Amino acid sequence: MTQLTHDNFSTVLIALIRGVAYRENDPNLWQSLLDLQTRVREYIGLLGLELILDEAEGHAYLRQRQAAEGEPELPRLVPRRQLSYPVSLLLALLRKKLAEFDATSGDTRLILGREEIVELVRVFLPDTANEARLIDRIDAHINKIVELGFLRRLRTGEDRYEVRRILKAFVDAQWLAEFDRRLSEYKSHLEDVQADHE
Repeated sequence: MTQLTHDNFSTVLIALIRGVAYRENDPNLWQSLLDLQTRVREYIGLLGLELILDEAEGHAYLRQRQAAEGEPELPRLVPRRQLSYPVSLLLALLRKKLAEFDATSGDTRLILGREEIVELVRVFLPDTANEARLIDRIDAHINKIVELGFLRRLRTGEDRYEVRRILKAFVDAQWLAEFDRRLSEYKSHLEDVQADHE
């Protein structure tokens, strides 16, 4: 093994351990990952992880592998994140928006303005007299989703965001269906509460 190959392997592993690797962010790293993916899979498999590589969408990440029957459960290396209701709601709404966008547009990048994101979620939040406070809370949720890597703030100077396509891998159809069911229950409850206060 040459030093170059060893360095590439280490660089790929470190990038994946840190988070999601995107083809668009580092084409050289992405090519090294494609070239070394068999070795990467073998190595991380020893740690109880699996490589999720989506060449079509251009992203890759590590996920905890489910233990097979009779196999001991390894300690978790990839932590589970408990998301608040508003963040989960916003992720579901962004995922639906991405599905609609894919069905109607030939473009690959869904770009939304801050106001568009606020309007997506506003319908599902209780009415408030303090509009500025509501917007601040929604901004905090947007920032959390940026931190999680599902939105990317564009450097245009405007409040515009790209919905990252990796969202499709984390918010699948089953998750959306379950969330839709809970959302209907929540919306019905919210309407009942508002009717009681009128």
